[in-house]
Order: sequence, then C-alpha cells, then structure tokens
Amino acid sequence: MKTILLKQSDLKRNWHLIDADGKVVGDVATKSAVLLRGKHKVTFSPHLDQGDGVIIINAEKVVFTGNKLDQKKYFRYSRYPGHVKSRTARELIKENPTRILEDAVAGMIPKNHLKKEILKRLKVYAGPDHPHLAQAPLPVTL
Repeated sequence: MKTILLKQSDLKRNWHLIDADGKVVGDVATKSAVLLRGKHKVTFSPHLDQGDGVIIINAEKVVFTGNKLDQKKYFRYSRYPGHVKSRTARELIKENPTRILEDAVAGMIPKNHLKKEILKRLKVYAGPDHPHLAQAPLPVTL
C-alpha cells in the first residue's frame, strides 16, 4: 500500500460554523481543535497544516459545568515580579466573552511552530452575527 502525502497546493479547506449557545466550553473547544488541526480528514499528517477554518458564534452564552464559573481563574502575567493578575470566568465573560473559547482552543493545539498559523483560522464572535457568509460555513452539531 502506498502512503499519500499531500502538498499545500493540493489542500482544500472548508469552513465550519459552531453555535456555542448552551454548549459546554470543553466540548466546543475540543471539536474546534480537531477541525482546526485537520484530524477529521483521512489524509491527516501531524507535521502539516491541513486543517479547516472554524467560526464560533454565541460565545457569551457558553456554559461551564459545576462551580467553574466562580472558581476557574484566568491569569495574565506581565513578566514583572508581583504583576500576576487573575480573573474568574464570570468576570471574563462580562469583559471579553470570546477570550474564554480562544484560550480553551489554543490550549488544545500542540505547542509548535504551526500553532500560530492554525489559530489564524479560528474566528470567535460573542453574538449570533458573523461576517463570514462568503465562506459558506458548514454547521457542526455537538
């Protein structure tokens, strides 16, 4: 049997639309990471960027299980001593609801030189509207 290796010129990318309304953060992030990396394709190779684009809408209506909304903390560090800032998930949803899903998906992408290129195809929007109608995204069910 012959192994098939695709070139970047032979690659066809699709766009997928995920509605996060009432969905758990981890479920949305896991499905998004799989689609972004291209692991759902038969021709998947971990050293090539073969993934599709993902559009996530209604990020402000995402759900946390248990008490994570008040107990989970998100940290920022400016690299100066004593400058660690933390916010709970509830505070972050009020400030920037797209940041929660962006961080969750980014944590599920391997930490290598492809990560930045892969995350460029992730688009997260707080509300139901998005400007990517020309890509004709395929709806994804979770």
